Amino acid sequence: MYEKLLRHIISLNHWRKQKVSQDNFLIVAACIVGAFGGLAASLLKKLTHAIASFLQNDFHWPYKYYLYLFFPLIGILLTVLYIKVFIRKKAFRHGIPPLIKSVTAERSKLDFHNIYSQVISSALTVGMGGSAGLEAPAVASGSAIGSNIGRVFGLNYRETTLLLACGAAAGISGAFGSPIAGMIFAIEVILPSFSIPAFVPLLIASAMASVVSKLLHSEPLFLYVSNDWQLNDFGFYLLFGLLAGLYSVYFSLLNEKAHQYFDKIKGTFTKVGLGGAILGLLVAFFPAVYGEGYITIQNFLEGNYSSLLSNSFFASYNQNTWLLVLFALLTLVAKTIGSVVTMSSGGNGGMFGPSVVVGGLLGFVFAFGLNLTGWTTLNVTHFIIAGMAASVAGVMHAPLTGVFLSAEITGGYTLIVPLMSVSAISFFVNKRVRKYSIYTKKLAEQGNLLSNENTDEHILMHLKLKSLLEKNYVVLLAADSPHEYKEAIVRSEKNVFPVVDGQQKLIGVLGMEQLLEFFVDPGLGKTTCADLVQPSDEWVGVDTPLREAIQLMDKKNIRILAVVDQENRYLGFVSKNGIFIKYRKLLIKQDAML
Repeated sequence: MYEKLLRHIISLNHWRKQKVSQDNFLIVAACIVGAFGGLAASLLKKLTHAIASFLQNDFHWPYKYYLYLFFPLIGILLTVLYIKVFIRKKAFRHGIPPLIKSVTAERSKLDFHNIYSQVISSALTVGMGGSAGLEAPAVASGSAIGSNIGRVFGLNYRETTLLLACGAAAGISGAFGSPIAGMIFAIEVILPSFSIPAFVPLLIASAMASVVSKLLHSEPLFLYVSNDWQLNDFGFYLLFGLLAGLYSVYFSLLNEKAHQYFDKIKGTFTKVGLGGAILGLLVAFFPAVYGEGYITIQNFLEGNYSSLLSNSFFASYNQNTWLLVLFALLTLVAKTIGSVVTMSSGGNGGMFGPSVVVGGLLGFVFAFGLNLTGWTTLNVTHFIIAGMAASVAGVMHAPLTGVFLSAEITGGYTLIVPLMSVSAISFFVNKRVRKYSIYTKKLAEQGNLLSNENTDEHILMHLKLKSLLEKNYVVLLAADSPHEYKEAIVRSEKNVFPVVDGQQKLIGVLGMEQLLEFFVDPGLGKTTCADLVQPSDEWVGVDTPLREAIQLMDKKNIRILAVVDQENRYLGFVSKNGIFIKYRKLLIKQDAML
């Protein structure tokens, strides 16, 4: 069966190369990726909501509501078990960072299982109450569709990367019903650089996903059509943008610390148990932490603010407006903690949805709180929408995505100027404090991030001394006479020769001129290499950052540098010429990334 399918694919690929131009084929492929990406996003939403509906409406038990404290733990546990049992032979990676890494360091290759495993695992996590979003898994599934279609049809790296980005755009478009935001997300987050030819396939894929999503899941995410904003409120929007930017810094920092803490826990089930216990406690006190949290935002857009206190321990105080503001503030902090704990403890989901919810809550607290003071009368709904945009812009370093996403999913295009303002301020505040986004921080530390910003720094971080080693040098043993290597030395294209002891530990380096003088001096017949070489410190360890190695070469005014391992054993040389050649190759590779 597999061989027959493979033959059909090969025949189809041969036919399309003869009959269809590459540019036209990419358009067709973008349509296919968009349609299947939208289908995957729709199936993910339906499966997640079906699980949630069953637990909330169809599952009957007198003490069912006590289980709400344990449902998130069960969901994360089932997610971990699913990955261990069914995806055990392949690496399973969560969220957006692996997609960025696949583009910058893995030639845009994503395992086939991501097409379905991201859907199943995130539906288990979020459907059972995990405090995460569905957008990142939808993006991962769509990207895997694009990557595998590109590989099946033998497309090159640039073309496969384009289809991967089309799948990412389709994931956002299908999940949110926002085609423009999907396209912009792919440009801002997935692609390290962008060129105009990529615009059309991205737009087509995003539009196709939106059409498929509407056919299968017609209900919009939010129901609201905004009226015009007041110019007198513009100063408050600027102030709110600053506040949202500062909170996005806290969000990003908390996410980083949570992952570091949970990564130190060795036992998988210990990690799951701790994360589930924390989520259970948060849900007990703050019901809005449960699941995606979009219902809370929809209630707020409709003006039903007291719904936040419903089903909580403070439901009887729903008429106390100041308590409502305080509870909303605590809920947005709890939602932030819940989302990072969900992801850190083994659940699958994304930070896109939580950042939208947290931003909406922050906008409510800001505007509603100021209104209670009597100083001003702000449109609370407008600030909820602005908060969604500002949060996405700051947390993800994607200001345009934040603007168009918030405008599309709420019908708030009349707010485009405030949305642009708060998103820009939030982005620059977060960027000022944290150079990298919530997606790229770890990748940058690992040297797996390439971008147009600070190109030299990124490429030098990406290069490792181990990959630059030149080993075609004649190695001299310290105890031997140079005469034993005379023929090899004369024929060598190199003019330096490492001298090592019996354990291959580097003692120093002899130059060609020094050796030639030795060969013409008859009085030095019994001299060994150890007698000629001068002790030197002009070498570096293999784990030394490349930037430090280059600085040392500049300081010593040399063009080559010996490299040793942790035991000081000789490994090879690194040269400025070799570094330059490798740098140019990576620069060309980056320029080819759309």
